[in-house]
Amino acid sequence: MYNFDFVSPGSVADAVSALQAEEAQALGGGQTLLPTMKQRLAQPSTLVSLSGLSEMLGVSSDGGVMTIGGATTHATVAAEAGAYPALAGLASHIGDPAVRNRGTLGGSLANNDPAACYPSAVLGSGATVVTNAREIAADDYFQGMFTTALEEGEIITAVKFPIPEKGNYQKFLQPASRFALVGVFVAKYADGVRVAVTGASEDGVHRWSEAEAALSANFSAAALDGLSVSADGMITDLHGTDAYRAHLVKVMTGRAVAAAA
Repeated sequence: MYNFDFVSPGSVADAVSALQAEEAQALGGGQTLLPTMKQRLAQPSTLVSLSGLSEMLGVSSDGGVMTIGGATTHATVAAEAGAYPALAGLASHIGDPAVRNRGTLGGSLANNDPAACYPSAVLGSGATVVTNAREIAADDYFQGMFTTALEEGEIITAVKFPIPEKGNYQKFLQPASRFALVGVFVAKYADGVRVAVTGASEDGVHRWSEAEAALSANFSAAALDGLSVSADGMITDLHGTDAYRAHLVKVMTGRAVAAAA
């Protein structure tokens, strides 16, 4: 590690102000940023901690919408998001206990790792990402691998999840990292079904529109029988080929639908 300044602001406004400093970086749970800094892949001069901001903590439900603070840990979501079982279940299987007790919803979404779990829940739910400056629809938020609509110094303060009639998340995990080799989040709403895929594509999290159409007409795993997923643009690495991941997308979608139904 190298020398840097550490700032612990007392409010979101203070955090936004501190992030105006040259080469300042927001710090959530640090599960991605700190290892990156240790490898010298990132070298911010100032870390601005968001973990202690009460404005960004907690889980609440009202009018069919669950709101989760950006600094809320995965463990808290797993324990307190019972009104949205698919989301609570997803959070309960992120990483290991140490990661779940430090990592945060906002930190995961700001990083937008192509194999992270939360992006599929946000996109699959048609959620709204709330920042200190605006609200961003999930379909507009994710813009490719490690890329989002966030502006420099913008902070995710909360996420609003519409609670579906039915939902489920299925993850085929890479055993060492516990990241998703392929993960699929399925959510059924009155106006249709959303299917979001993580871990598979070179462009990061994305929706599978053909499955959404089929499942909106018939919410059963059998509705997927005539569909196939192209391997074009899928990730190939030592854990699996593009064709393997394409196959897993359909398999995990079927499992999610069966579990939800």
